[in-house]
Amino acid sequence: MSGKLLLSTACIRNENGSLSARPLYPSMPSYPKSTSFSSDEEKCMEGLEAKALFSVTGMTCSACAASVEKAVKRLPGIKEAAVDALNHRSLVVFCPAFVNEEEIREAIEDAGFQATLIREDSRNGNRHLICRILINNLNCISCSITLQYYLSSLHGVAQATLPPSTHHLQVHYDPRLVDCAQILQVVHDTGFEGVLLTTGEERCTVHLHLDGLPDHTLIGKSLGALQGVEEVTFDAELSKLSISYEPDLVGPRDFIKTIESFEDVKVSIFSGKGGREADREIEIKAYYTSFLWSLFFTLPVFLTSMVLMYVPGVNRVLEGKIVNMLTVGTVVRWALTTPVQFIIGRRFYVGAYKALKRGAANMDVLIALGTNAAYFYSVYSAIRSASSDDFESTDFFETSAMLISFILLGKYLEVVAKGKTSEAIEKLMDLSPETATLMTAEGEEEEIDSRLVQKNDVLKIVPGAKVACDGVIVWGRSHVSESMITGESRPVAKGKGDAVIGGTLNANGVLHVRATKVGSESALAQIVRLVESAQLARAPVQKFADLISKFFVPLVIVASISTWFGWFWAGKLKGYPESWIPGSMDGFELALEFGISVMVIACPCALGLATPTAVMVGTGVGASQGVLIKGGHALENTHKVNCIVFDKTGTLTIGAPVVVNANLLKDINIQEFTSLAAAVEVNSEHPLAKAIVEYAKKCWQQDNEEESSCPIWPEACDFEAITGQGVKAVVRGRQVLIGNKSLMLDHSVDITTDVEEKLKEAEGLAQSGILISFDRQVHGILLVSDPLKPGAREAISILKSMKISSIIMTGDNLGTANAIAKEVGIDVVFAQAKPQDKAQKVKELQAAGNVVAMVGDGINDSPALVAADVGVAIGAGTDIAIEAADVVLMKSNLEDVITAIDLSRKTFWRIRLNYIWALGYNTLGIPLAAGALFPWTRFRLPPWLAGAAMAASSVSVVCSSLLLKNYKRPKVLDALAMRQTPNL
Repeated sequence: MSGKLLLSTACIRNENGSLSARPLYPSMPSYPKSTSFSSDEEKCMEGLEAKALFSVTGMTCSACAASVEKAVKRLPGIKEAAVDALNHRSLVVFCPAFVNEEEIREAIEDAGFQATLIREDSRNGNRHLICRILINNLNCISCSITLQYYLSSLHGVAQATLPPSTHHLQVHYDPRLVDCAQILQVVHDTGFEGVLLTTGEERCTVHLHLDGLPDHTLIGKSLGALQGVEEVTFDAELSKLSISYEPDLVGPRDFIKTIESFEDVKVSIFSGKGGREADREIEIKAYYTSFLWSLFFTLPVFLTSMVLMYVPGVNRVLEGKIVNMLTVGTVVRWALTTPVQFIIGRRFYVGAYKALKRGAANMDVLIALGTNAAYFYSVYSAIRSASSDDFESTDFFETSAMLISFILLGKYLEVVAKGKTSEAIEKLMDLSPETATLMTAEGEEEEIDSRLVQKNDVLKIVPGAKVACDGVIVWGRSHVSESMITGESRPVAKGKGDAVIGGTLNANGVLHVRATKVGSESALAQIVRLVESAQLARAPVQKFADLISKFFVPLVIVASISTWFGWFWAGKLKGYPESWIPGSMDGFELALEFGISVMVIACPCALGLATPTAVMVGTGVGASQGVLIKGGHALENTHKVNCIVFDKTGTLTIGAPVVVNANLLKDINIQEFTSLAAAVEVNSEHPLAKAIVEYAKKCWQQDNEEESSCPIWPEACDFEAITGQGVKAVVRGRQVLIGNKSLMLDHSVDITTDVEEKLKEAEGLAQSGILISFDRQVHGILLVSDPLKPGAREAISILKSMKISSIIMTGDNLGTANAIAKEVGIDVVFAQAKPQDKAQKVKELQAAGNVVAMVGDGINDSPALVAADVGVAIGAGTDIAIEAADVVLMKSNLEDVITAIDLSRKTFWRIRLNYIWALGYNTLGIPLAAGALFPWTRFRLPPWLAGAAMAASSVSVVCSSLLLKNYKRPKVLDALAMRQTPNL
């Protein structure tokens, strides 16, 4: 089977009523063109088809997935079968006339796997919600993989994602089959502590703090009676009232007014820290406190075992005998190490127990085994010395205590470092101003908390102030800096009717802004959610670490035992001279030290952190530059891109077509000609239609200079828009056709030689000729031009230097497309392509071995954006919820395409570096700890030092990923931006 991937899509209605193309399954393989079918199957393809999604447990690798796929495809009537071993899913497209879901399920189970049907409603598409759960006791990558495995097996769960770097579990689930309570129960049953953060509903929530002695029940009933209030909850411990509501109907000021109507109740916005920041601070504090207590006990242990024993006078006290050969120093170390081992180190016992209970082994198991071996051997040695007259004990108490201390220090540094990887989100969240100036109905000004802004409020924005929410300017003119949202360095001129984005900075004028989107609806909130989701999305390269982590800990335990066994029997059998054994040890203790060092130096966590930390920092850096990359999968595909397909209108060109001339071919007045055209086009939302209406207005105004009113166009009847061709209607009893040659020929309109010549002449000037016919006769041609974007030619040139080929694919005519291509330096052009044709062309390019990126406006290009390996929506502005795209560019600058590719390449170079370090550390560290150099150099790696190296390895990987925060886009783009900046 070929390695090509095709995203199967459906048209999904979004919550705002718009339609967008969404993937039904993330890894549907393209059907090989050479595949042949039986006559029955060919009949099936002409009729109905059905989809069935199965949860398949027992798959551990790609070989298992191949076995499932092979077993399913043996059945008759199977059209396609996609198997995702990572998420334990199999999507099957089949013909119900030949096979049913039960037969498919039996075929999978016959292959040796457990299958459960998750029913799909093909008419309604996928209806998945997302819940987010904070996992408090996640210790390493093994824990992450285990929890994902159990959740993925839950009926109704489509996908579970849990990067160990964030502790935030994201579960895609079907609310018809499972709810958040069941998901949370599985988390608890698996041995983890989970706190539900969000349940998937997109609604606004405000948190209020109540002072006094309020009647919570009565207040809840009063608030619930307000129209638009969906849920009211009260946290008595924090005196926090949480209200979920519909912002179109009600708002937070209404809640405060209702609550304050009760006596002796004061209300304010709840000022508690956000969950992400508070949880991280709690975790940091917990590790820091544990480390300090561990250090308090460990430092004396270290001094008594390695320093004070060489100090005259003190050594006599420490070597003093208490009972037989039991010394004072041994008892002191025993007493100080015990609380470190069992109280401070309790977290490792708990983690190991839960891991083993669910049939897995993680880092806690290695730590518990290593420290227990050192501690209990030391206890045995101490007891034996106390009962013997000639046995001198050699203890490893310092090994146990120092090992736990260093691991806690490493965990503390790791948590601090991981917190820095999410600084991009925190900076985005801090963009909103704390207060806003509300213009009341009486014309007065009132300063309120920005979280109390409601829809349709009018806010006053003074120079130097931030815009409190998304809105539309109703009065005033100014320049607004949008660099913090879109990355655009130059302030943008704004006036009445222009949209502004919450969090942007007003420069030099006073503005009155009417709020249109508040709370979770705002562009800033959507960006935060998108970046959070992107940081949760796993890159395919993560499968490599997942595969290793499954076997890593058991193999390390085997290696540790083998090391101890090998050195012990080598000593027993005189395999090495006794002079190799240090004076304070015997052969058994030397072997034990090597075995413990092997166990504690191995670090699967570094492998597990290599990808998610880099993806988190990379997506955060991209967001700060106006490039929103939707997760690891998009990052990985983007860095492989070698072919970019550009839409023309709005991508290479400005996207604001203008009618530059009109060629009249019949005896008709220009005003009558344009009035009839405008009467039809005023019913269309197409950019070309708007250009024609604007041109008609100019013509009308030239003939009516004394009149200031707007023109009134004739009424159009039987209006119809024909995709890819144009529009038609009846105006004043005349049939009017406006569009391209294809539209005219389909309606039997004669295209004369004169018309052909004028069209060809326009195409040579990179202009589009729009034909207008009345009663099946072409009366004229409107010439439309769409200027190139500044820097388009330079951007294409830079892509060529990056060994990336560029292609234009447009619905415009070939002549215009060729003229634009020549102007920007592109050699390959696909013209007159309808939306479905664009998707097919993308698939053909992929079949030729290209990794294809499609750059479009995210609307008409949705099919091609989905079909491409990387869909790039350019110039999204505030409309960032473009489901079809993998990368969303907030600005309309083509250079951001280059930034996205360059950033993805730098990120994956960093991921490779992390893997090299993590693998190299374990590859070199384990043999070194096992004593590979000891026969020649007498070098031994003490267990406590091995533990410190293990802790340092995880921290080093996180710090390596943090270096991505220093990313700078290519210098050639800065030079290009400077050339485009006008001299002021």
